[in-house]
Amino acid sequence: MATRSVLVCAAMLVTLAPSAAAEERGDVVLQWYDTTADTIATAGAPTQSTNSRTWAISWLAAARALRSTPAANRRDYQDAALASAVHTSLAALVPARTKELDAALRRTLEQIPDGPSEDKGVAAGQAQARRVLASRENDGLDPASVNAPYPTPEPKPGIWQPTPPAYSPALQAGNRKARPFLLARPDQFRLGPPYALGSDRYRADLAEVRTYGSADSTSRTPEQTETATFWLGSSMTLYTQPLRVALARSHQRPAAQATLVALFHVALVDTQIATSDTKYAYLRWRPITAIRSAEIDGDPATSPEPNWTPLHTTPAHPDYPSGHNTYSGAAEQVLTALVGPRTAPFALTSPTAPDVTRTYTAWRTLTQENVDARVWSGIHTRSADTAGVDLGRRVAQHTLRHAGRLFR
Repeated sequence: MATRSVLVCAAMLVTLAPSAAAEERGDVVLQWYDTTADTIATAGAPTQSTNSRTWAISWLAAARALRSTPAANRRDYQDAALASAVHTSLAALVPARTKELDAALRRTLEQIPDGPSEDKGVAAGQAQARRVLASRENDGLDPASVNAPYPTPEPKPGIWQPTPPAYSPALQAGNRKARPFLLARPDQFRLGPPYALGSDRYRADLAEVRTYGSADSTSRTPEQTETATFWLGSSMTLYTQPLRVALARSHQRPAAQATLVALFHVALVDTQIATSDTKYAYLRWRPITAIRSAEIDGDPATSPEPNWTPLHTTPAHPDYPSGHNTYSGAAEQVLTALVGPRTAPFALTSPTAPDVTRTYTAWRTLTQENVDARVWSGIHTRSADTAGVDLGRRVAQHTLRHAGRLFR
């Protein structure tokens, strides 16, 4: 069965050790992983789902090109095929970096002996990149489609409204209309509705955010403030490092390594699509709106706080579920399934907390911190966070179960 064969191959990444092949001409997988990360960081799209798509396309092309080795010298073919696939994809998707990508490809090919193995690898990589690019044309994940104009809903209790200080229109609503990689449809895993206004859980959620998430909170500890700030930035940027750790410690062949990167980002694209579907199905208001408007939420025991301000600025889209946590849940699920739940200690830094370095040994810890961080930032309820983790895990499980469809 195709799906089983993909998962069995990828699951062998569970044993982590330094790559012996990297000691010879350099680890081409890691070189092109870093090239992809640098390309997107330098000239990527302004929308996270578009950049996740770029990762997914580039590394799916590489994984496809490496699934067979029709050449006498396996290593030469594989290195050439991977570099060619990622290069061709990135040059098409981030053309502003073509010069740098061409130079990176030359450096890789200069290390490979000229001959039929190299030639076949280059051709295979180019062919698979073109195939994947063609299959994803007009998929609705370009920045204009992702952030297509969304009319502000009529003000009602519980319904999202633009939030201060910018009062920006809703963003990312277009994700829910994009074409997934493996989901049957964007609403395949739509969550049930959020807790009712005035319910015990709703009141508990808001009380926690009101107390621990305000800009001037006296209850939030310095460590909690640090956690909120550490996890504030782009999930894709923050998870680039942990995925690289898993990749660097794998001693598997390049085909399995490329599959890990591809499935990670395919799952994340589909997760972002599913997240927007649920967000815009329910349009749950953000904590800042709820706390400032407590007199209209059906809870007579709570007084409004018209000047309440969160620690961090609220993003311009609905509360339920938390996008950061759908990303965390999906990332954790893929890493746990394909490399195991734990690894040796690794350091992680964050662009939003540049003086902080944290050390982790389990992927789940990253998720747990993300759940807390969005509450302590004052921008999500805990229910929205935990619901996001659940949604992300479910989408990732679906990705892993149906991965074989990506290689037909």
